[in-house]
Amino acid sequence: MNIVGIAACTAGIAHTYIAREKLVTAAQKAGHSIHIETQGTIGVQDEIPQKLIDQADVAVIAADVKVSGKDRFNHIRIIEIPTEVVIKSPNKFIKKVEELMQKGANA
Repeated sequence: MNIVGIAACTAGIAHTYIAREKLVTAAQKAGHSIHIETQGTIGVQDEIPQKLIDQADVAVIAADVKVSGKDRFNHIRIIEIPTEVVIKSPNKFIKKVEELMQKGANA
């Protein structure tokens, strides 16, 4: 599965980067391709290339604040979740994304 997304927390510092790291590690461990950009006090980092968005199956928005550029994902499924959830249970979250995407493919 190809995953793209955004991580952003209230302060735009610690939880943003921890959420990104946890998502990337869990997705890669499960055999998925993933690219997560961060949005915070220093702006956007690791912006997602359009090519990856075009190839994506799902977009994950791990955020505690409003993020910009969500409209880039209008053609794919978007899953929004607080950063705390992906920080505490990243592997369970990726498993849930797999289940949701499987159900969507069979619907």
